[in-house]
Amino acid sequence: MILIGLLIIALGAFCQSSSYVPIKKIKSWNWESFWLVQGIFAWLVFPLAGALLAVPEGESLIRLFTSNPEASLATIGYGALWGIGGLTFGLSMRYLGVALGQSISLGTCAALGTILAPVFTGHAADIKTSVIIGVVVTLVGIAIIGVAGSMKAKTAGNDSTVKEFNFTKGISVALLAAFMSACFNIGLYAGAQLHFENVNPLFTTLPATFLVTFGGFVTNAAYCLYQNQRNSSWSDYAAKPSLWLNNLMLCALAGVLWYSQFFGLAIGKGFLEESPALYTFAFCILMALNVTFSNVWGIILKEWKGCSGKTIAVLIVGLAVLIISSFLPQII
Repeated sequence: MILIGLLIIALGAFCQSSSYVPIKKIKSWNWESFWLVQGIFAWLVFPLAGALLAVPEGESLIRLFTSNPEASLATIGYGALWGIGGLTFGLSMRYLGVALGQSISLGTCAALGTILAPVFTGHAADIKTSVIIGVVVTLVGIAIIGVAGSMKAKTAGNDSTVKEFNFTKGISVALLAAFMSACFNIGLYAGAQLHFENVNPLFTTLPATFLVTFGGFVTNAAYCLYQNQRNSSWSDYAAKPSLWLNNLMLCALAGVLWYSQFFGLAIGKGFLEESPALYTFAFCILMALNVTFSNVWGIILKEWKGCSGKTIAVLIVGLAVLIISSFLPQII
């Protein structure tokens, strides 16, 4: 059962790491326009569809949320903070590329989210020694990948595959993104009671997931609309039908791929209940696997092209450490 849960989480991680590939193929739209449209799918449409799976016949999400107003508002609030992390997360990839940007942001987010979520919501007892060791090893893996990124900056500072590559600025933005993005897991903990009785355990966290992504959508939508006004990019939404269809389909694909990570996390955790340490560590596992798969895409997209063999070797060591960290709580 545990292996099934880990495989489901891994599949979700692979989908998430693939979600930025269709975005790269969007034509003619400014960043704020395609980010808003893909966000409608990633943070509203698909999370709502997932949450509805956890609603028994004769019940409604509205009743669930209004009967637990404090938990619902707290979950949305953490989602809004996570949304800020999502905005800066995009900037981290702008300055570091898909591979390194996701590695630093998601890896640090994994550690912070795993530790801070139980602490902030009164469940600090869930943090076992094995979980702490797993988090520490995850951070070691991220540090090694950071070294590889620094080596890349020295040998490929003018790398044409990442036009605005800036290691110092990218690291600063990535760490901010990581801290704010950790609020996603805190939001899931805050909304742990937001589920109906006797619902399928595999779907228990999906209503809370929807509220977190809803909060993130509000933050991102406000910023994107502000940028539309500032950059006079409203004309993007008035593009010819053929362009609209092309970009809409790509945004929808990116949205469902992105949401798959948290749908997979919810389903996967249902198979991890027999291992409390892995259950607590599940968010860290997801983020670590996101890093691993994002670097696979980074290699495919030639973001590490031109780097020395030594740099690639350091990168591979960092990825190996991340993979090992995903299983440590179960082994220890």
